[in-house]
Amino acid sequence: MNGVVDPADERLPLRSLVLFGLQHVLVMAASPITAVFLVSKALGFSDAVTVSLISATFFVCGVGSMLQSFGPKGFGARLPFIMVPGGAPIAIFLAIAQQTDVQTAVGAVIMTALFYFIALPVFRRLLRYFPPIVVGTMLLLVSVNLVRIYGVTITGKPGTEGFAAPVEVGLALLTIVLTIVAARVFSGTLRRLAVMLGLVAGSLVALALGHMDLSGVLAGPVIAVPQLFPFGMPKFDVIAAIPLIVFSIISMAEATGQTIATAEIAGRRGDAHAIVPATIRGDALMSLVGGLFGTSLIITSGENVGIVRATNVKSRYVTAMAGAILVLIALVAPIGRMATALPEPVVGGTAVIVFSIIGVIGIDLLRRVDLREHGPMFTLAAALSIGLLPILVPGVYSQFPQWVQMILGNGLAAGTITAVIVNAFFSHNGVDKHRAEAVPSLRSTAQGANE
Repeated sequence: MNGVVDPADERLPLRSLVLFGLQHVLVMAASPITAVFLVSKALGFSDAVTVSLISATFFVCGVGSMLQSFGPKGFGARLPFIMVPGGAPIAIFLAIAQQTDVQTAVGAVIMTALFYFIALPVFRRLLRYFPPIVVGTMLLLVSVNLVRIYGVTITGKPGTEGFAAPVEVGLALLTIVLTIVAARVFSGTLRRLAVMLGLVAGSLVALALGHMDLSGVLAGPVIAVPQLFPFGMPKFDVIAAIPLIVFSIISMAEATGQTIATAEIAGRRGDAHAIVPATIRGDALMSLVGGLFGTSLIITSGENVGIVRATNVKSRYVTAMAGAILVLIALVAPIGRMATALPEPVVGGTAVIVFSIIGVIGIDLLRRVDLREHGPMFTLAAALSIGLLPILVPGVYSQFPQWVQMILGNGLAAGTITAVIVNAFFSHNGVDKHRAEAVPSLRSTAQGANE
């Protein structure tokens, strides 16, 4: 086995690193931009503060992506990961800020980041409860939830002016079609760039139709510098921070599924469960840094898992390059403004197909489970029932107490917890057996990818 390099450790030529890294950036760029705009509009921030937050968010996401890719001193998984501000943490951050103030929300982020480190030793003992049936179900729920969230970037919010405008929806559908055509027509490097080519082609069509405005790209300062404590010194209120701290436990479960899935896709040999703590430590450190710059939690993203699978480019040096590009975007203001100019329907169309691929990865994991058996069948059915209900029927728990809404109202969290509990209920002492079955598949997956 000497001399055999894991696909995740493959070093690509600089040109390929830049192209593939840029593809990751273009797909994930909507996440930090949307997160900052959502918070800024809801809390009435000035344009200057908004620009500073966009710069800070891109900067932390970039540094975090390099951290997860290189994994120094056990901080980071040494896998092709991108870090983003999570959707649920943004919503919780906003709720805390509206109920108290933004300094308290920032303090909650910092306390939650520290809680990751405290809780990790306990959480590591629970990793055996995440066999393929649980991880596959989680990835399915991640896929459906992300498609629902980013579908709104295509249609706009129901009840608003221009909701589901045919041109906007048409641009999203055209972007999906162009991505598929690129994946079918091209070969080699261009096929691997199909996602980016679809996004660029969709943007050019939008520009031709007058649905992309580049007038503000060169307006304003050239250099943007992230600002420490943009809202002043944070306030630390443990009670106010509880919702975010509870989410961090859910986030660790998500990181578990994403790490195992990415390790398999990237052909990483060995026990993927052993890598999970490094992923979580990276999330904790970058969330702490994000709090210092006024952002919400910055966590490992499931979004780019679909990119890795779709392109079959598994090198962690690609996501490290993506991190370097994100830092460049953070510091060079016109590049950041160019990213904000990408049409939302086009970005939404790209996101929808990429996130759907995450669901395909989940289905592939579930194929290893005999769903004709009583336990796995009811585990999957129960998890999908509890997980999909709040995703497909928003507000279903709106009349319940706040603590119930916080747990059951998060479909991903509720579905994952349900899968863990029901699987353990049926398996009894068989959990370790499922885990043992999952580990050798890492090697077989890597070998299959190389054949």
